[in-house]
Formats: sequence, C-alpha cells, structure tokens
Amino acid sequence: MEFKDTQAIYLQIVDWMCDNIVKEKWKSDERIPSVRELGILLEVNPNTVMRAYECLQNQHIIYNKRGLGFFVSEDASVRITERKRTEFIGQVLPEFFRQMKLLGISWEVIHCEFEKLNREEDS
Repeated sequence: MEFKDTQAIYLQIVDWMCDNIVKEKWKSDERIPSVRELGILLEVNPNTVMRAYECLQNQHIIYNKRGLGFFVSEDASVRITERKRTEFIGQVLPEFFRQMKLLGISWEVIHCEFEKLNREEDS
C-alpha cells in the first residue's frame, strides 16, 4: 500500500480496510489480520494499525473477540456504504460539480469517461 501525505496513515488504513470489507475480501463475522500481521503486511508500526482498529471498532465496523482477534461486524458493509455515500454526496460532489462548471465539462464527457472506466474494470 502506498500512503499519501495528505491524510493520516491510520485513516488511510481505515479506508483500505473498509474497501476490503465492501468488496467482500473480508466477510461478515470473518477474522481479519491481527494488528501485527497487518503491520507487517503494510509495513507500518503496529501502533498505527491499532489506531485504525480502534477507529473501526468505534464505528462498529469490526469487533474484538478476546483472545481470538478482530472480526468484521455483521452489518459492516452496509454501515460503510451508507457513510461513504453520505460523504460523497456532501463533500465530493459539490466540488466535482464546481470543477465541471468552471472547466466547461459536459455531462456527455462525464458519461463517456464513466463508461470507459466500467469497461476497464470489467476486463
């Protein structure tokens, strides 16, 4: 995983983990990597991973089974999707529309780019 300078590393790990849950790489009630395992995998300090896990626990995305590790909550995918949609509509779209208008980008161009992206993902 490549980290950006624009956001705290633990928050980038949270986003990456949420993406894995939504993509069903980690399913409901499935054990996720331990703090140490994920720290090694992502080449970060285990304390950074633990901070991400605490954040996800506070959001009820994961839960801890004492002595067994962390697991994906039953409704984690729904919670993540609802939160990300709200953030997208409230924060990303207004700036996106502002940039479209400023740069004179039409809906046709957006539609073509969206279709191109879908074709690339299907390949």
